[in-house]
Amino acid sequence: MQGTFTYSNPTRLHFGPDSLNALSSELQQYGPTVLLSYGKQSIKRSGLYDKIITILQAAGKTIVEDPGVMPNPTVEKLAEGARLARENKVDLILAVGGGSVCDYAKGVSVAAYCTDDPWEKYYVRMEPVDNAIIPVGCVLTMAGTGSEMNGGSVITNHAAKRKIGRVFGDAVYPRFSILNPELTLTLPRYQMVAGCFDIMSHILEQYLSGTDDNTSDYLAEGLMRSLIHSSRIAARNPQDYEARSNIMWTATWALNTLIAKGKSTDWMVHMMGQSVGAFTDATHGMTLAAVTLPYFRHILPYGLPKFKRFATHVWGISPEGKTDEQTALEGLDALKAWMQEIGLVLSLRELGATPEMLDGIAEGTFLLRGGYKNNLTTAEVRQILEASM
Repeated sequence: MQGTFTYSNPTRLHFGPDSLNALSSELQQYGPTVLLSYGKQSIKRSGLYDKIITILQAAGKTIVEDPGVMPNPTVEKLAEGARLARENKVDLILAVGGGSVCDYAKGVSVAAYCTDDPWEKYYVRMEPVDNAIIPVGCVLTMAGTGSEMNGGSVITNHAAKRKIGRVFGDAVYPRFSILNPELTLTLPRYQMVAGCFDIMSHILEQYLSGTDDNTSDYLAEGLMRSLIHSSRIAARNPQDYEARSNIMWTATWALNTLIAKGKSTDWMVHMMGQSVGAFTDATHGMTLAAVTLPYFRHILPYGLPKFKRFATHVWGISPEGKTDEQTALEGLDALKAWMQEIGLVLSLRELGATPEMLDGIAEGTFLLRGGYKNNLTTAEVRQILEASM
């Protein structure tokens, strides 16, 4: 295990069927005004909205409602939430929903008192946060992003055709998150399996890098095997609590920075997927699914030993009598078969992408370093996108 690192994660988690009971004690630590951020009608239909309102009222909180957070939160919605938070001098932002609502709440937490354009300052120029930050708490209703225990915030600017993820420091992490797997049981199947692939992608993008013997990789392999097992059960029976609870817990540990420690990472699948989302507004996990296999096939020759390990350690493929490349490719075939089994898309066309969009998607893809193909070019991204069609 190489490198020197510091691991810190300030988020307190409450997990399980009774975890919402912890909200009352958490609220006691904050002032009287709460910005309640959520999506559209799903939390009202499920009854969760009424439960949270009752808890907030019992705690004596003034509630400022901030509904309508969309699956890919926009820069316009960010500005609206920041204005609400600032004008009402809120003491806590309570995000109730999936990863998009949690991402949005963190964006609002840094944007409310920003004297510059928050999009330009924090998402384009990636400058440090130098203004007051409003604390965030989360009640999670969808497993996938890990946003409940990290500093990530992804915002979409449709006018600029950009979808940008920013990772903020400890001060922006949710102070607490409530994870009740029962809240995920009403999620549409399409969203559930998209979340499963978002989890897998997070793990793979941290796993498929580096060449040393790293404890983080062994953790990643266990998480992937658990996810594959539970996702198969959940795909057959979405109401299976044990499978859904394991998926939820795996999602949290897939992206709270733990399995990235001591190694490089490769986030190019997310960079391409986010650019696709800026053009199509497609579900995030599905954009990742559409580009993953073509990208991995492109970089496999440069990281062949790790792709072979992925095949043998995660999928149980025997390397006997095969070349390393044959074994590695069988691993990608197994990944594809699992994706088809649980119902993921495998092409950009299924998400509404057209050939005319590909140049713009490629140009909007940030080129990051750290992967096995460390000098990836925009032209290569264009080729990968063509293969993803």
